Amino acid sequence: MAETTLVDLLKRNDSHVDSLQKGYFDAVQSGQMPAVVSVCCSDSRVSQEGMWDVDEPGWLFTAGNIGNQVRDRFDGEDVVSGDVLYPIRFTETTLAAVVGHTGCGAVTATLERARSDESTPLPAGIEKRVESLLPIVEAGLDDDRITDDGTVGLIDQLVEYNVDRQVEFLKRADSVPDTTTVVGFVYDFQGVYDDALGRCYLVNHDGETSLEALRAVVPDRFEDHVRRLVA
Repeated sequence: MAETTLVDLLKRNDSHVDSLQKGYFDAVQSGQMPAVVSVCCSDSRVSQEGMWDVDEPGWLFTAGNIGNQVRDRFDGEDVVSGDVLYPIRFTETTLAAVVGHTGCGAVTATLERARSDESTPLPAGIEKRVESLLPIVEAGLDDDRITDDGTVGLIDQLVEYNVDRQVEFLKRADSVPDTTTVVGFVYDFQGVYDDALGRCYLVNHDGETSLEALRAVVPDRFEDHVRRLVA
């Protein structure tokens, strides 16, 4: 099976090479100045280049991890992950997008941890991510706006809540310039927000989460992209 998959990778790369027009990399041979840094949850169903329809190099700086988290630990302190901070500090990128997604496995695993008196140890690298999400999920469960009444799935409410907290962390971080705009999205491939599968829904703009404030920052033709589950 592994050898078959390896052959698939090589075939797909050949197709990629053959698809590139002459001069495809010319503008970025000596450096990069991406317009956006996007940090998304690591998931095979969620393609960052795909969701933003990116087909040119140098426009999107991608970072990804379990739970679309922007923080890391260094010398015992919470700091902005270097994967996200690098383009903000060194490539003149002024827009950061935090992207969660419906049905997130990381949030699901963390919720199970929060509700269980006993937990099965996870591999260290995964455990680190779940443990860093745990305070956020626990705070979400204590938030009166989040309900488990079956009207809207608890997991997806917590996904949105997590996006809000990641945006909040970036906005408060001293290492992120005040000129950086931070936006939060949820990528919906399950029809939770609406029936347009694959749409990114704007749920946070520089800490603003009211629908009125969110609609004010997008042209009218993109109003369908503004939705929230958590009021």
